[in-house]
Amino acid sequence: MADGSVAPGKVYGLGVGPGDPELITLKSLRLLRACPVLAYPAPETGDSLARAIVAEHLPGDQVEIPIRMPLEVARFPAQAVYDKAAEEIGAQVAQGRDVAVLCQGDPFFYGSFMYLFGRLAETCPVQVVPGVSSLTACAAALGAPLAARNDILAVLPGPLPEDALAKALSTVEAAAIIKLGRHFGKVRRVLESLGLAENARYVAHATMTDQTILPLAAVEADEVPYFSMILVHRRGSAWQ
Repeated sequence: MADGSVAPGKVYGLGVGPGDPELITLKSLRLLRACPVLAYPAPETGDSLARAIVAEHLPGDQVEIPIRMPLEVARFPAQAVYDKAAEEIGAQVAQGRDVAVLCQGDPFFYGSFMYLFGRLAETCPVQVVPGVSSLTACAAALGAPLAARNDILAVLPGPLPEDALAKALSTVEAAAIIKLGRHFGKVRRVLESLGLAENARYVAHATMTDQTILPLAAVEADEVPYFSMILVHRRGSAWQ
């Protein structure tokens, strides 16, 4: 700049899709390769799933900021972790560097990037690039359209209390039940009580190499991962 100051960089929240590296949009891929700084969520120990999705596309010379956080539901979101990450990303932006922040799925569909967005958007330029969400990825994997015509579609988190799940499911034509994990047994019990179990479909790790599709009755409740979903339609299939 004319006064010798550095023009600030920009933050890009990139949705990198549900797991299949080929489900990254062309826009996310372009920005991923162009940004000199890469930030991504990661567990307290071990590798980042979001980074693993894009690993084959990385140029290899980026500054990396792993955002390590506890993944236990009871401790999430970890506010101090996001505060620290926003400071690190903001420092890079202040030096004129663009930062690509990875988010599995879509940044604004239960995506972790929303917590950084809330901290950064008022102080630096931020652009959100949508990605293929887990919702549509699971529907495609199951061959089960989510909804049709005037259907009401509900997205229900598995940790909801049993009575809240039952109330919501009793008033909609279609639902996606997400964040199953240890809540699967409760969810299956609710579906059975409402007579919806036969119209429900279960998928775990959709689009990944370990994708699993099972009838509800065949699922071992204590082996259900967090990245799993149940789709249910009252008519059995949306096109009926």
